Amino acid sequence: MNVIGSRARKLPAPPHIVWASLVHPDAPGTRPWLNLLDDEVAPRVLEAQEPTRVLWSSLWPHRPDDEILLELESVADETLLRFTLRTAAEYPDESQTGHLRRRLNVLLFADLRFSYGQ
Repeated sequence: MNVIGSRARKLPAPPHIVWASLVHPDAPGTRPWLNLLDDEVAPRVLEAQEPTRVLWSSLWPHRPDDEILLELESVADETLLRFTLRTAAEYPDESQTGHLRRRLNVLLFADLRFSYGQ
């Protein structure tokens, strides 16, 4: 797998809560956060190891060979979440690479973060 991009940020919830949000983003009683664009689809969970790892399928139907590895680490009462966008296909061009990375940043480090109330 070739790495397209990776980034880590803290989220204000413990790993077991973040893990559940990533595995079941539309669970009843949770705040919606997986706000997809018209050219995106909800990811499938390909692998999950509670509470440290989740592997998603691609969000982009036009890039079916992409995967998103989500790694969680406990930091005090918070979670350090790292995404690694990787692909078995060719690298996207520079513009598309920026778009893919930005979308993951928004979904995980804005939308998901705000779903925890912060």
